[in-house]
Amino acid sequence: MASIFIRNMRLLARHGVMRQERTVGAEFVVTVEVMADIQKAFHTDCVEDTINYATICQLVRKEMDIPSALLEHVAARIAKAIFKEFDKAKEVVVEIIKVNPPMGAQCEGAGVRETFTRHDTTDAVVY
Repeated sequence: MASIFIRNMRLLARHGVMRQERTVGAEFVVTVEVMADIQKAFHTDCVEDTINYATICQLVRKEMDIPSALLEHVAARIAKAIFKEFDKAKEVVVEIIKVNPPMGAQCEGAGVRETFTRHDTTDAVVY
């Protein structure tokens, strides 16, 4: 099992419980890690035999472009999109941080980190 990841991808998006957050938008930092058996790629040197991080980037952008109240919901959509795209993906970890959230306290960010797994028999996403 190996890990393919994108660390600290910076995006502007419209997520938040307050209406203004979904109207104005904010900066988010997203990290995605995908665990998969990619041993074939060690020998073939073919991107088709691994998890293509450029495709992960596209999937993250697509899901981040859909406004949501909760980051938990966005993280689950990202994981589901990755599982749908990559049969090899066994586990996906998604971390989404809202930079400077409007909560009355100074901090570098607040967010969610979730781990999702695929059942070998049902291909279902488990939280």
